[in-house]
Amino acid sequence: MINLFEYQNKIEIQASFEGLEGFLDEIWNSREKNSFYSENGNDKIESQRFLQFIHKSDELKSNKYVGVIHYEGSKINLLPKIFFDSEKAYSTNEVNQIQNHILWWLSYCRKIKLPNYQASLGSAKSDFFEVLIYLFSKYTRELLNSTIYQQYEEVNRELSFIKGRLNTSEYINENLNKGKWHRLNCTYDAFVFDNEFNRIIKYVTTLLFNVTSNQDNKKNLREILFILDEVSDERATAEQCSRISFNPMFGEFETVRDYCQLFLTNCISFDYKTDLKLFAFLLPMEYVFEDFIFGFIEKELEKVTAKAQRSDTYLDEGKAFNLKPDLWLKTDHKSLIADTKYKIVYSDEKDPKKGISQNDLYQMLAYAVRFEVDEIILFYPNTIKQSQEEETELTIKDALADGKEISIRAFQLPIINRELLESDLEAKTDLSELFESTKQYLKNKIEKILVPTMYISH
Repeated sequence: MINLFEYQNKIEIQASFEGLEGFLDEIWNSREKNSFYSENGNDKIESQRFLQFIHKSDELKSNKYVGVIHYEGSKINLLPKIFFDSEKAYSTNEVNQIQNHILWWLSYCRKIKLPNYQASLGSAKSDFFEVLIYLFSKYTRELLNSTIYQQYEEVNRELSFIKGRLNTSEYINENLNKGKWHRLNCTYDAFVFDNEFNRIIKYVTTLLFNVTSNQDNKKNLREILFILDEVSDERATAEQCSRISFNPMFGEFETVRDYCQLFLTNCISFDYKTDLKLFAFLLPMEYVFEDFIFGFIEKELEKVTAKAQRSDTYLDEGKAFNLKPDLWLKTDHKSLIADTKYKIVYSDEKDPKKGISQNDLYQMLAYAVRFEVDEIILFYPNTIKQSQEEETELTIKDALADGKEISIRAFQLPIINRELLESDLEAKTDLSELFESTKQYLKNKIEKILVPTMYISH
């Protein structure tokens, strides 16, 4: 098992990694247009951005993605940089606990809805990816055992009576001309089991069954395939998932759809050099952090209304430069803009800027001017090496607005549970229980930042 932290440590390129760079190039070039990998103008870049292959020194380094790569029997864990400590050798237990943090962050993200119960996170065989398969397979198997999903789809069939509409030209050409006048070529809507969504579930289940090594996962996935035996085998895409909606009667299937979309967007597994030995599940940590903070505020802070990425304002009058702040926040007393920055700050005590980039401040100033707000907040993650969360406040005077003051405040948010990293994994553990204390601490921290009046009397 190899552990690489974003932009941090390096390892020597092993002989068994021959062909890995080509595999990752294939992944990059086969990514879907609506995937995370195609954001930020990456569409024209042809070489992969998951790992850095430093051929001059024969070394391998991680980029901005977290997840897992299975290659020729080796497993490469790509881990968040905020957990990196150069003086530390990470045990399997610690890596699993780091991956539990990622799962907790994902549980608040909008792109995926994890089920409320999350057992077996402490299984010794579990890694980040196997746990996700377990959550999907257990939830989907139990749901399909109690509810069969059917939907109306347009069907073309030959019947002995008219149903729906008669396809006149087909009936004349294919039936009357061939002596089958008694068979009517009809198109009608039918409530069918072999529908698009069930075909997506079957495709994703087959994909996961071929790559999981966990026997519990294989058992659950095998049962799903048995239930869907009469459903056609067809390749599916994440774009198909995004188009599917459900009526309230089948609302529980939204979770299954979100899982399928997550796997189809971020998993790549195909016959490469005639043998299926390659698999990757990768997420861009910048997006995960941004989406986690938004989801957390929206779900846990009742006194704050959050809107994500307003895109109705431009920097220039010609509307060429669109401004998209991460969060537009509103409390009973004020509106303000918040931006998430997945960067390590406050790591150098001698740095007067505390690691906060000048470009970030320029960006925040543009937000303040164009959105007509006088308070901007920057959210950064805390790190494993810092014992307490830091904060900074800057005041900028706008000379063009009669010296109006703009306050820019930067905060580190406590999204790491240090005690958990030092604890042994426990079987049958609920994810929400593991992070209950972290949730309360983070909630109090953000409330104190955004709604300080709640704390004045304390």
